[in-house]
Amino acid sequence: MRKDISLLLALMLVSSYAWAGKGTPEDPWIIGMSQCNLGEPWRVQMNTDIRQAASRHNNIRVDFKDAQNDSLRQRTHVEEFTAQKVDVLLVSPLEAAPLTPPVKAAFEAGIPVIILDRKIIGDSFTCFIGADNKLIGEMAGKWINEKLKGQGIVVELKGLMTSTPGNDRHSGFRKGIEGSAIQIPFEADARWLEPNGRKEMESALARFPKIDLVYAHNDPMAHGAYLAAKAAGREKSIQFVGIDALPHEGMMYVKQGLFAATFLYPTGGAEAIETALKIMSGEKPPREIILDTVCITRDNVDEWLKKAGQSAPGK
Repeated sequence: MRKDISLLLALMLVSSYAWAGKGTPEDPWIIGMSQCNLGEPWRVQMNTDIRQAASRHNNIRVDFKDAQNDSLRQRTHVEEFTAQKVDVLLVSPLEAAPLTPPVKAAFEAGIPVIILDRKIIGDSFTCFIGADNKLIGEMAGKWINEKLKGQGIVVELKGLMTSTPGNDRHSGFRKGIEGSAIQIPFEADARWLEPNGRKEMESALARFPKIDLVYAHNDPMAHGAYLAAKAAGREKSIQFVGIDALPHEGMMYVKQGLFAATFLYPTGGAEAIETALKIMSGEKPPREIILDTVCITRDNVDEWLKKAGQSAPGK
């Protein structure tokens, strides 16, 4: 009953936006954005996409907070936005469990909540926007299985395993290589960061004289692994596969021949602003907006760089 009442209040609040007289240049709607960290280039791009999308509307303002990879700090940020009574709350959680209570509190207080990239526990949110991480992991596994002809030595550099993308990209990958003779003698949680990826790869290189491929849960970790292999003089014998495919990062690495492949992981920033505007205009958004992915290799990287409005020199 309490949940039903909370949902009703939230819907009443949303419907009131259309006639409350708010949403003008003089009295803009306020959108709070809680970003879990800006240490990953992909998250910097997400904030950039949000800013660019918001800049096209003079009746909204976005306030950003960076949790700097600290769940406790992010909890505080969400609580501050709730106390501020922002019109819409955007949250890209560092970890699901610690962020669930404050997000639920915001939602039950009648604030529309849009979750980006990483899910929380339960359904106390208005809309989730993100790609299917399990599917991406499975696609990567199948591609790697085909590339290695069903056998080989693979190093897996995992993202934060207390986050849903880390778990999903891992389980999806394992499903993608099911039935193959691929071996994974080394796996490590590098927490999404390039320096950690490099450090873990140094350990793998010291232990294993033969490594055929590195599967990393994002491009920064894959690039860190590449740098470690290059320093050891082994980069030519190892293939590198990442996820994110930012034009200036993963796509460039594929174009230059550093990576064998990267999988597109859209930020959802533009979609978040579009959805927030619909909510504040009284529309009910879909419960989930699942963003598409694609495998980018040397065969199609020029096409995707062109779509992104960039180009890169060949290897």
